[in-house]
Amino acid sequence: MDFKGFSKKTLPFLESIRKNNDKEWFEAHRSEYEEFILNPSRAFVEEFGEHLQALEPTINFSPKINKSLFRIYRDTRRMGAIKVPLKHRIGIIFWQGNGSRMQTSSFYLHFSPDELFVAVGVRWFEKPMLDAYREYIKDDKRREYLSTLLKSIDAKGYKVIEKGYKRYPRGFNAKMPDAHLSLFKGMATYKILDPKLIIDGDKFISTLYSIYEDMLELQQVFMRLV
Repeated sequence: MDFKGFSKKTLPFLESIRKNNDKEWFEAHRSEYEEFILNPSRAFVEEFGEHLQALEPTINFSPKINKSLFRIYRDTRRMGAIKVPLKHRIGIIFWQGNGSRMQTSSFYLHFSPDELFVAVGVRWFEKPMLDAYREYIKDDKRREYLSTLLKSIDAKGYKVIEKGYKRYPRGFNAKMPDAHLSLFKGMATYKILDPKLIIDGDKFISTLYSIYEDMLELQQVFMRLV
């Protein structure tokens, strides 16, 4: 299944989901979902996964739901969850290691009518990963290395996700160099692009590859953590 890019109808279809967000509407338009979203997403995962292996040979990818692809339906049962049943934002992930795809070093992207979001790292830490991260940055040299790396990535035009905590955790204080790194609930760098980029398959893939190559060193830090 060759990837030629997403259809020009993909983003308008996602906008239709946003405006008609109910299961009955979606089931009546499931064939469009498969044509404009699911099938090209599968082709993209296969195509780009092979490209990523040139950067990181052990990267994991699979064109299946709950692997590289995410369910279109939200889990509305969780406390605080968005209550509309359907997502108008399509996420895709390429992960490394044997753990949870969301709690390991990963290359991630999502697209919606509003943006193409491209990121590397772990966007939020569950407790085992949070503990491992904090243990890693307790070392002065490692903390300095990570700080320098993030500044280098920032200089290339990328952003770092916002801190999540206001108080320093145990073992850290304001007098420590780069202690602000302990205030993050996750650690990822990202760039936001025009979502229409997904239509041009070759340009989409080459742009992603260039971004992920710039961010590769951060991805490798988290692989060592895992």
